[in-house]
Amino acid sequence: MIEDRSPRYLSLHAAGGLVERARAAVARMSNCDLCARYCRVDRLASVAGAACRTGRRAVVASAGAHFGEERPITGSRGSGTVFFAWCNLRCIYCQNWEISWQGEGREVSAEELADIMLSLQRQGCHNVNLVSPSHVVAQILEALAIAADRGLRIPLVYNTGGFDSPEALALLDGVIDIYMPDIKYADPDVARKHSKVHDYVRLNRAAVVEMHRQVGDLVLDSQGIAVQGLLVRHLVLPNGLAGTTETLQFLAEHVSRETYLNIMDQYRPGYRAAAHAELARRPTRAELTAAFEAADRLGLRRLDDRTGSWLLA
Repeated sequence: MIEDRSPRYLSLHAAGGLVERARAAVARMSNCDLCARYCRVDRLASVAGAACRTGRRAVVASAGAHFGEERPITGSRGSGTVFFAWCNLRCIYCQNWEISWQGEGREVSAEELADIMLSLQRQGCHNVNLVSPSHVVAQILEALAIAADRGLRIPLVYNTGGFDSPEALALLDGVIDIYMPDIKYADPDVARKHSKVHDYVRLNRAAVVEMHRQVGDLVLDSQGIAVQGLLVRHLVLPNGLAGTTETLQFLAEHVSRETYLNIMDQYRPGYRAAAHAELARRPTRAELTAAFEAADRLGLRRLDDRTGSWLLA
């Protein structure tokens, strides 16, 4: 634990780097490679053909203090979540399909997004938590430069499905304090079938390794609140579809055994999942127990304390 650490984006902004990164990111939108789908669509001109269906402005579904995140993220005052509409994944079991599949929300300018960030800080939130941010990296950087000018001083959380391009992560190096990616699958064919993406496993793992290189293991302050580092989420799916043991082995061998990990047990067959027999039920107690036992066996013991303890009791 440490007593204090300033958000990483502040030193970059003081040197003029945030504005430069924002300009570079916006330029990349004209032949977009800002997520791992590599659509190469000119999003500055039109959303036609863009997997994210998002153009020059980000679409925000909701924003506010959220108390359902991991303990180091939520703390006592909540995490300042900004839910972006649309998504670069197409998970057929999505729990937020109205936002991710149908794009519920409103377009916001960079100034409006900066206002949202500052409002969350005024509410006392421990951080600004950017949910489904992969397709709006440029818009986030633009807003962050404005917000930092106007006094934003809380950590930035990048809460992603994990399908992030190296080009985008390079723009975020020195900007993001806490990376919070999902690792959804260990089999690219399963990812293609159930999230409609190609080469998920290779690109996701490369992204997680790069995130860890940038920020390291999760660091907490004296109150147990995250200030910097990597926090990985893995949702256990029924019938071994998430490849849990293989995923945990990857973390232990190629990232860090000190990775802060949330093995999530809350899968429900939402949205279109009921139409697929292999996804049409919750994981069994045995499947969930096996996930936590695998983590223990592999030396991954920094587990979020909200889930799992009841399984091993």
